[in-house]
Amino acid sequence: MTAMLLIEQALNGLQYGVMLFLMAAGLTLVFGVMGLINLAHGSLFMVGAFACAAVAGATGSFWLGLAASLAAAAAAGAIVEMTVIRRLYARDHLDQVLATFALILVFSEGTRWAFGSFPLYLDIPAALAGPVTLPGGLEYPLYRLVLIGVGLGVAAGLFWLIGRTRLGIRIRAGEADREMIAALGVDISRLYTIVFALGAALAGLAGALVGALQSVQVGMGEPVLILAFVVIVIGGIGSIKGALVGAILVGMTDTLGRFVLPLALGTVMSRSDAGAIGAALASMLIYILMAVVLVLRPGGLYGRA
Repeated sequence: MTAMLLIEQALNGLQYGVMLFLMAAGLTLVFGVMGLINLAHGSLFMVGAFACAAVAGATGSFWLGLAASLAAAAAAGAIVEMTVIRRLYARDHLDQVLATFALILVFSEGTRWAFGSFPLYLDIPAALAGPVTLPGGLEYPLYRLVLIGVGLGVAAGLFWLIGRTRLGIRIRAGEADREMIAALGVDISRLYTIVFALGAALAGLAGALVGALQSVQVGMGEPVLILAFVVIVIGGIGSIKGALVGAILVGMTDTLGRFVLPLALGTVMSRSDAGAIGAALASMLIYILMAVVLVLRPGGLYGRA
């Protein structure tokens, strides 16, 4: 195992982590401000991917597809919040889980009806295709570097939005005491719609960006949603900083685990057995990480107790 190969895998883990952050940030905003468990968040990831693939395929422009992914996911989120989610705030979490699970089925079947059962493919834009040479001579895909930059840029924008703007003040106040800010004249329903649409747009952006690295297909958001829940549990529910740190930890743990464990086991067993056992152990590592964090800090790394 060379140092360059390890650095390459670390960059892959960072890229994976910042994409998970885009999912987890919207999820933790919705849960932190609204107290809502939204299992349909992964479907908004899928909506963004399909919108980008469809528009890019029709126009030949990835950038128009990217804009379409943001608009489609935000619009879908706003419509869902106003028509379904708004009726669930006063209900218990079981009702929220059942209703948002039903939304997964609606989105999946609706997408299959609109686009068919076969996957779509989204090409990396020509300007971002190919590798770039990093210091030390490492060649790394430019598109993945751009994904890292976009994810970190979105994180900086969210920190600014939450910490420096009037909307951010209202979001933080709504998280702390929604009845009080409603009594002070803030339109809480409008605030909830904005927060839900913002979270949906982040999920749609992640879907569009990841869609260029894999096929775009029905159900692609659910595995990512599971990892996003792991991220917000590790980072702390309601914390954007926690979502970023948790996402990078999960991305690094998963990627480096899948790379290092088979190599380590290969020294004591056959290569085929080491690959299979190493992959199985690597898939468990993020949940072991979550368990360790919860034992040491039950509220997550940056969450409230």
